[in-house]
Amino acid sequence: MINLSTGAYYERSTQQLGSLREQANKLQNQISTGDRLSRSSDDPVAAARLRTLDRRERLSEVDQRNSDAALSDLKLADTALSTMVNIITRAKELALSAANEAQGTEQRALLSAELDTLRESLLSVANSRNVSGHALFGGQAAGAAYTLSGTTVTYAGTAATGQIDIGEGQAVTPSFTGPEVLTFDQGGTPSDLFALLGNLSAALQDPLADAVSVAQSSLDGLDSSFDKVTTAQTITGARMGWIEMMDTRRQAVGDQITQEKTDVGGADLPTTMIRLQETLTVLEASQASFVKLAGLSLFDIIR
Repeated sequence: MINLSTGAYYERSTQQLGSLREQANKLQNQISTGDRLSRSSDDPVAAARLRTLDRRERLSEVDQRNSDAALSDLKLADTALSTMVNIITRAKELALSAANEAQGTEQRALLSAELDTLRESLLSVANSRNVSGHALFGGQAAGAAYTLSGTTVTYAGTAATGQIDIGEGQAVTPSFTGPEVLTFDQGGTPSDLFALLGNLSAALQDPLADAVSVAQSSLDGLDSSFDKVTTAQTITGARMGWIEMMDTRRQAVGDQITQEKTDVGGADLPTTMIRLQETLTVLEASQASFVKLAGLSLFDIIR
């Protein structure tokens, strides 16, 4: 009878001590990690909510990467558009000089040479690349936006630019196609800046051409081109502002998710530390009691 009671006591005491150690380890883990849950079974409802919040965080990270890429492309586009404005401004100055009938052959040749240089610079800018290495003004084309064959520049991109999703059902267009920026109407006839600069340069080089008339007519085209590019700049600025606003909202939502994760699954450190101290105290007392009782002889027990 005594043997059975002693065995049961040992088993029960061992289980109690093991349970206390497990509880102490669990509390220590909560303090070190800051998490209240070590497995879903600790609180199934809270664990399910945490999984939902984790999924929202991952989706938000994808949206943020897309947003960063779109903003980078728009910044590249803004820089390129500013360069185009400078090219158009200088081209207009040259056109005004060319419209002066007093220009001699040598001066016209110098004007033509600079116009050719501006046209080359424009081609280089129009073939800028985005952060992915694709044509910035080529729509969804991977290759160059414009190709040069002889003296003719031709658009080689697609008709539209793809959009980038930035979250909350919103998407942004990160750039423009070349024609959206460089094509305009001149006297009711579609034209583009490459053709205008090329025609003016050729007229200045041809002693038989009416370079003055060509220069005068090119001024309206340059004004139209200037308007197209500056309008694109305004749109680009608005898109960048929209992305930055979405980033701010995403950050606010991210902060809310972080707080909710703390509320749902985070450990209350002050309370947890108190519970750990209480558990360790009970464990220490239980161990001492077990050791003391386990050390009693049979004579002590029946005495």
